[in-house]
Amino acid sequence: MMAFFLLMWLLNATTEEQRKGLADYFNPTIPISRISGGGPDGLNGSSIFTEETLARMGTGASRERSVESPATSQEAADATQKQIEQNLQSLKESLANESKALSEHLLIKMSPEGLVLELVDSESTPLFPVGRSEPSDLLVELLRLVSGSFSSFSNDIKIVGHTDNLSYRNNAIYDNWNLSADRANAARRQLMRAGISPARVREVSGKADTDPLIPENPGAAQNRRISITILTD
Repeated sequence: MMAFFLLMWLLNATTEEQRKGLADYFNPTIPISRISGGGPDGLNGSSIFTEETLARMGTGASRERSVESPATSQEAADATQKQIEQNLQSLKESLANESKALSEHLLIKMSPEGLVLELVDSESTPLFPVGRSEPSDLLVELLRLVSGSFSSFSNDIKIVGHTDNLSYRNNAIYDNWNLSADRANAARRQLMRAGISPARVREVSGKADTDPLIPENPGAAQNRRISITILTD
């Protein structure tokens, strides 16, 4: 009976809007999922103030430093590569002005790994004695000049030796694979003596005659070379 009189009083003492609010209180019209989010916050779901939610919304979260975007990283890498290329071109130009004999042994090209400095042989002034891995005075001087240019950047390097297709006689155990690897190691030792940190050398290898500079003439002197790649990956 008391509840009946209370209901009648509320009907007479409240407005239509207030009565609707009371009805919504006892019978909510806002849908709530019957399946819990499983979180530790209100209604067993994730709080709207969690780090993950704020980060997804693009606002809030507590990171104190920004993350460099991939585009910015690529721009920085491109700028570094361009600077290295300019340094090597300057070296080649200065050699051309000072000594044509030195500059003709120096080639610069691009590769997927970075900039490649080719120290190429010639018939008149070889970089190594025939069939041997002891560097000539010319190669020692070239590597000394190259190491000075390398000091202007900190990129790692890769050293690869190459030979022509002329082979040793009688199927000797020591072949062009051994020779190309030994010549690459000889170049590495000269760079170390010139001040290049051993930690910067990522790879030293030999490819024999499998990657000729002049494919149409596998016996050409230019195929006998040392490739030094300035890695920009």
